[in-house]
Amino acid sequence: MSRRKFLSYSALAGGIAAVGVPQLLVSCSDGSKTKNKPLRQPGDYYVPELVDKAIDGRPLKAGLIGCGGRGTGAILNLLAAADNIQVTALGDMFPDRMATCREKLKENAGVEVPDDNCFLGFDAYKKVCDSDVDLVLDCTPPAFRPEHFRYATEKGKHSFLEKPVAVDPEGYRLVMATAKQAAAKQLSVITGTQRHHQRCYIEAYKRIQDGMIGRITGGNVYWNQSQLWYKTKQAGWSDVEWMIRDWVNWKWLSGDHIVEQHVHNIDVFMWFSGLKPIKATGFGSRQRRLTGDQYDNFSVDFEFENGVHLHSMCRQIDGCSHNVSERVNGTHGYWEGSAGNRGVIRDLDGNVLWEYDHEAAEGEYSQHDPYTLEHINWVNHIRRGEPINQAEETAQSTLAGIMGRESAYTGQTVGWDEMSAMSLSYMPENLELKNVDLGKYTVPVPGSGK
Repeated sequence: MSRRKFLSYSALAGGIAAVGVPQLLVSCSDGSKTKNKPLRQPGDYYVPELVDKAIDGRPLKAGLIGCGGRGTGAILNLLAAADNIQVTALGDMFPDRMATCREKLKENAGVEVPDDNCFLGFDAYKKVCDSDVDLVLDCTPPAFRPEHFRYATEKGKHSFLEKPVAVDPEGYRLVMATAKQAAAKQLSVITGTQRHHQRCYIEAYKRIQDGMIGRITGGNVYWNQSQLWYKTKQAGWSDVEWMIRDWVNWKWLSGDHIVEQHVHNIDVFMWFSGLKPIKATGFGSRQRRLTGDQYDNFSVDFEFENGVHLHSMCRQIDGCSHNVSERVNGTHGYWEGSAGNRGVIRDLDGNVLWEYDHEAAEGEYSQHDPYTLEHINWVNHIRRGEPINQAEETAQSTLAGIMGRESAYTGQTVGWDEMSAMSLSYMPENLELKNVDLGKYTVPVPGSGK
């Protein structure tokens, strides 16, 4: 034994005599609790600056593609997020949707877009991008977003893409390729995964990356709710017009609700864990949906790298229990959160380690709407000349949803590499407002080989 060790042990023996063995054991027990190893170091992951208002700067001209409820809401969010924003162009398929959007812009923001800059039809997106705009918001049905993103990027426009960013593997690959082109052009791309800009999610994300729940071992994600809206066919509507107006119920337009809606929850797990699924095994069915050709419930087991499993469940059926939430499990605890609550981290015994302090956040900030905060962050990146690009990340979350859907449709386990390379497109060859053979739009039957 060295002299130094001898002296330290002698001092320890004297300390035991002074404080007594029971007290020493308590002290040793408390002091032995070491901090969990961080998953990633600060600076190795992105955290947005969630301020109440975007920085001021030169005027930015914005164009909206898709003037429905989400598109109108998004352009109003942008106007609330920053000053010196000018809405100069609108594009949509239908005159009535355009008129409603223009009315709400005038009523809520005092904005009037000239008739000459209001474009209708399948090529309206090109006319919006070809006009003198700096940025575009694409809030069309998901099937159209990959091509719109490609064209906007070609024209050098910053893009806001609603989620999901595709409905099939071909659309996924186009978005991934376009994201790289946007990055090369120093363009900023934000997507409608607004939980990435929601204060309670950001605070939980930072603590999980800091190791509060230990190594991630699995999770559960849910979007169970009542049936969504639908449109019955009206006199004078062609089949294609009806489908586009009723788009949330048709798999070629929406990607089915596991992709269109439940992508939010799948994305949260992929974001928090930093992992992507290697395969999916799922099932689903159609029980009570009234229009369209898609399912109304899914249950999917996603297997991730390192043997981590995620259970994904989504349902849109009236009269059933609701649950829209996420849970991430770790070796030392777990996090549970949802868009409507504060979010909480517990240890394995259920003791609260951290809970989002909503009251403190209310005292520090005035802006808490994630739909507005994502636009604040977008404008800040544009005006500072510091590009941000969420397109690839959201494309990968979208493909995960597509994997789960195709597994449920076919009854087969589907792999990431297989799905990402698959030659599968749901887009019709010719886009026209015409009648079509609706018998071709069938509900998938798993195990049938079709």
